[in-house]
Amino acid sequence: MHHRTSRRTLLTATAATAVAAVTGVGIAPGALAAQRSASSGQHYSAATTKRLKRIISGMSLEEKVGQLFVMRVYGHSATDPDQADIDANMAEIGVRTAAEMIDRYHVGGIIYFAWAHNTRDPHQIAELSNGIQRAGLAGPTPLPLLVSTDQEHGIVCRVGEPATLMPGAMALGAGGSRSDARRAGQIAGAELAAIGINQNYAPDADVNVNPANPVIGVRSFGSDPQSVAAMVAAQVKGYQSSGIASTAKHFPGHGDTSTDSHTGLPVITHTREQWAELDEPPFRAAIAAGIDSIMTAHIVVPALDPAEDPATLSHPILTGILRGELGYDGVVVTDSLGMEGVRTKYGDDRVPVLALKAGVDQLLNPPSLDVSWNAVLEAVKSGEISEARIDESILRILRLKTKLGLFGNPFVSRAGVDRTVGTRAHLAAADRIAERTTTLLANDGAVLPLSRRSHKNLLVVGADPASPSGTTGPPTTTLATAFGELGHAATALSTGTAPTSAKIAEAVAAAQGKDAVVVATYNVSATSSQRTLVSALAATGVPVITVAIRNPYDIAQLAGTGFAANLATYSWTDVELRAAARVIAGRAEPQGTLPVPVQRADDPSKVLHPVGYGLTY
Repeated sequence: MHHRTSRRTLLTATAATAVAAVTGVGIAPGALAAQRSASSGQHYSAATTKRLKRIISGMSLEEKVGQLFVMRVYGHSATDPDQADIDANMAEIGVRTAAEMIDRYHVGGIIYFAWAHNTRDPHQIAELSNGIQRAGLAGPTPLPLLVSTDQEHGIVCRVGEPATLMPGAMALGAGGSRSDARRAGQIAGAELAAIGINQNYAPDADVNVNPANPVIGVRSFGSDPQSVAAMVAAQVKGYQSSGIASTAKHFPGHGDTSTDSHTGLPVITHTREQWAELDEPPFRAAIAAGIDSIMTAHIVVPALDPAEDPATLSHPILTGILRGELGYDGVVVTDSLGMEGVRTKYGDDRVPVLALKAGVDQLLNPPSLDVSWNAVLEAVKSGEISEARIDESILRILRLKTKLGLFGNPFVSRAGVDRTVGTRAHLAAADRIAERTTTLLANDGAVLPLSRRSHKNLLVVGADPASPSGTTGPPTTTLATAFGELGHAATALSTGTAPTSAKIAEAVAAAQGKDAVVVATYNVSATSSQRTLVSALAATGVPVITVAIRNPYDIAQLAGTGFAANLATYSWTDVELRAAARVIAGRAEPQGTLPVPVQRADDPSKVLHPVGYGLTY
């Protein structure tokens, strides 16, 4: 045993001609692939800029305002959603369908969510995307849309199987391979592009220096700014090499907070010097890598803006630092305007206006599109925001749409989906990358790897959190199935994140006669009954292997429970869990090392396992 301290086409000729005729932005077929694969820098020719400014000058004020918004919409179809989704759209937006929303509000983008029923399966998503683009081209000024989603992989994933699911950021951080990070981004980007999603809100560029962070955690590559910066740059290049826009988030850095900006307004107490050392490097690296868009954070950083406005609404932070000091001239998109963090200080009518005044280009998912859209419209009419300022943002947005090839061909095809999404090669690459991320943190008595001869009969118990994408798991069943495929006899028993005394007793009884028990743990706390479960199972004398399926910090809280081995997977989607099973069964070597330190539970001032810690066989 050795301890290591190292680490993603259906456009008729008529439609293409119509777009080029109205916009003056046509793309030769041979240039489309090259344009979609462009991935570095914000460089646009004078001729392109002139053509785009001509489009903007021909737009109505209402069209211009609409281009600034990226909005949710319910339904699997742009024109014929289910009745429940029509009802939801009427209640929240006042329209029946995505096509009606585009017609009324001229929105420049749409964001997909699984809960909004946008992401059933790849072919459906592709047709939804095509319907959205058809609606955009049917407007007074025919314009394609930016279609976006949060496909970080790991614990934040909107498009699930049969698309390829990759390890998330902290898992990639544990693997420590920039090549793997870039390859994961390239595969994920190619699959998103094939289904018509052209802007991905990933990667997360936050440096997770706070183990108690409730909103970032394993969405971050780790706690070391330079390592995170390297992985962020690799992912940006991977995503954008596949012809989609990548988005670094959440500027100026959401890694050191114990408040969730979905429900409150976090305050970051870093000094200006600490921010420059800890939070800035990944964003600077993303910009150097040619990042297409950057997402703001709903956080207060007094050292960067004494007015203590959320960064999303802060002119000193977005224009002064991001645009001025860092020299970024790409698209700036807000985090969701429905989050409490940006709504605590100002009303929903003021938030979008203040965001634009701060330097934002895209206004993401406001709680009421009608309120926000009309507020911006009135702000321009009243002179609070100049039309020239709006035009600046629209130019950035249209430049990005040009770079992505959307003026030449915004459509995708069934053949392209079949050729790209969830291919055997992509799935195999995901499995291999995941194997290089699984981290072994304890192996008392060298119980691992488990032999099929001495440890054939296994029990798998523990937490079964809902799948991030709604398509994988449950974790205990996934693990048991994987062990079965590896020659073990495995039984699954879900005991939950807070196992009751009855469930613990059931698990103890089920452990009788087993050769080993695998326990999936999920964010164990000092008072969690998951501790009791592990202790009770260990007391049977059967070797207990604990697998932290979210945060790697569980091992500290499990001290003294008698477990024999501990691994970290950093997420509970199938790709990570299958890799963990292969490692446990000795079919793969554990290669991951901690990208964050794990503090002792009894004395957080002391480190139990440092960054770079990981065991191997």
